[in-house]
Amino acid sequence: MITEIVTFDLPVGMTRDEVIALYETTMPRWRANGALVRKYYLFDDEGRQGGGVYLWPTIEDAKLAHDATWCAMAEKMYGSAPRFQYFETPLIVENG
Repeated sequence: MITEIVTFDLPVGMTRDEVIALYETTMPRWRANGALVRKYYLFDDEGRQGGGVYLWPTIEDAKLAHDATWCAMAEKMYGSAPRFQYFETPLIVENG
């Protein structure tokens, strides 16, 4: 498994409600991606950052989902280019 962390800077003045509304428009796309195991949406008002944490079977799946077209869409939507980090995820604990 691969954990991918995607972050981007949010425009000054964009409210939490506005960010959540944008996130909600992306949910059908992620639900339709059969390779995606799980996604968490991130919001940091103080640091003015948004993003997501994704769990993928492979790094290729992650990079395919976040191709140049997606990066351009994200930059237009949120006002900054996304940044990516990838981690091997050898173990997962799920409580509940």
